[in-house]
Amino acid sequence: MSALFNFQSLLQVILLLICTCTYIHELYPKLFNSQKTGLLSVFYKFARIGERLSPYVAIGCFIMAFNALSA
Repeated sequence: MSALFNFQSLLQVILLLICTCTYIHELYPKLFNSQKTGLLSVFYKFARIGERLSPYVAIGCFIMAFNALSA
């Protein structure tokens, strides 16, 4: 089943995208810029969410990990 039709898989994809964009933004800060438009601006927004809400993102990662292990 596709991640678009399964809500749990969609949440996992979004959470991994947030974590990945935050990590890449810390390594290469000029890659994701707030002035860019298009797809890179979406990645910049995911990186900002990961930076500002990092405790909640970490809790979400733990919940998804335990959920995946129990399945």
